[in-house]
Amino acid sequence: MSEMTYEPLMVEPAGVPRGRAMVERADWAARAYAKYDVATVNRIVDAAASALAGRAQEFARDAVAETGFGVVEHKVLKNIACSTGIVETYRGQDFVSPEIDDVNKIVAIPRPAGVVLALTPSTNPVATVSFKIILALMTRNAIIVSPHPMAKKVCVAAAKVMADAAVAAGAPDGIIQIVEDPSIPLINALMTDERTDVIVATGGSPVVRSAYRSGNPAIGVGPGNVPVLVDATADIQKTAARIIESKAFDNSILCTNESVVIAEEAIADKLLSAFAREGAYVLKDEERDAIRNTVFPEGHFNIKMVGKDAVWIAEQAGIKVPAKTRVLVAPFDLVVPEEPLAHEKLCPVLGFIRVPNAERGIDKARAVLRITGAGHSAAIHSANPDLIMKFSAAVPVLRVSVNVGNSLGASGIQTNLPPTMTIGTGYAGRSSVGENLQPKHLLNYTRLAYNADAREVMPSFAGLNPWSSPTGPVPAYPLASNDRASAHTPAPINREPISQDVAELRDEIRKLIVEELHALIKN
Repeated sequence: MSEMTYEPLMVEPAGVPRGRAMVERADWAARAYAKYDVATVNRIVDAAASALAGRAQEFARDAVAETGFGVVEHKVLKNIACSTGIVETYRGQDFVSPEIDDVNKIVAIPRPAGVVLALTPSTNPVATVSFKIILALMTRNAIIVSPHPMAKKVCVAAAKVMADAAVAAGAPDGIIQIVEDPSIPLINALMTDERTDVIVATGGSPVVRSAYRSGNPAIGVGPGNVPVLVDATADIQKTAARIIESKAFDNSILCTNESVVIAEEAIADKLLSAFAREGAYVLKDEERDAIRNTVFPEGHFNIKMVGKDAVWIAEQAGIKVPAKTRVLVAPFDLVVPEEPLAHEKLCPVLGFIRVPNAERGIDKARAVLRITGAGHSAAIHSANPDLIMKFSAAVPVLRVSVNVGNSLGASGIQTNLPPTMTIGTGYAGRSSVGENLQPKHLLNYTRLAYNADAREVMPSFAGLNPWSSPTGPVPAYPLASNDRASAHTPAPINREPISQDVAELRDEIRKLIVEELHALIKN
């Protein structure tokens, strides 16, 4: 009698069906939202942004309480900048209506990506969630937010506030969703689902690499490690104030914070004295060694230091510093991979090195970026345009802050760069984009290209628009009668009424379809 063999029963990991259901709902919402006109989209964006900004302080407090990172008042600023601030930045720009180029005879029709999966960090939780949601709504995309587990409570609360406001303003139900209980199987299901159109990943290198390996289009960013060159022409007092303010901002939680100051020997002592006047504490050699061992035990960054204040970090190292100390300045000699102080530090510890001249300073900045941070950002404080140009051309980064703190300079809050919580590092940083993330990165365009022959006249497309303001009730995702998942109950919207019989028929059809889908998923 031959031995019988059996195929092993394949059981899907917990979270996979939930992930599929979320993507299905997002895909439905994205297809509905893609037909909206610009006026309706703007109304939805304004509503979601205002809802978040109205609770900016509450969410800032909750973020610090949940993660233990950062400074409440600084997170308030970021929450506002990444909600209503983003809206005002792009006010008047249209990411919905066709663009007509009569000269070149091209008409460009915006095409939303569809379903955006946003992976967000614990360091800037609410600001990043809000930023990505606003960009998705501006470009008529649905978005699923996957927060870092360390910040999931505050991120869930913030996303739900924005989702409720968006639906009340007319968005399809499910246009904003958030993973309430992140798990590896669930996140993997979301990343690999073929209906996920683009992943926008902000976080550590493993998160970004996972996004790129998913098989779906991805926008990810690399780590920062910002070198700052200060030459002899710089205004020393202004420079010191800008650097310390930037390094102390939110306890250095931003990846754009200054990592290593490279100072010309001629002004190095003056700069250190100016740092002290701005609330920094310059470490003596033995104190520096203690800080190095505390922040980088066995050469690896201690995550307990992330976003903690300078006084607390000094205490952990057994160092007594003034109670109002904002930044710990750690002088060292060699920019080599073996020197931990030359690496990224997401806490208010600032490396400091002297160089005989600006040319050597450029070499040191390049050495810092060879360790990590390529493609990200650098800063220079100088009144010499020739040096500024040489520095910017030599360092392998895609944004250079000039005479401004880099934390808010590179992120576009104190410069005219596009404000962002996602810094593209380009090819040097193994990223698919080199700019600060903007709405345009979540769009493609269908281009109608007419014959270039001048005798072939392109007709007028003025006033023609394939999109329109939706009529009838706000689209609601059709849940099956036995589905226990909660859905948003949209507020009434002043629209043209449709037939009650038609509405009831649509609801019945939706219920039947969804019941069949759920049965297929279960099987």
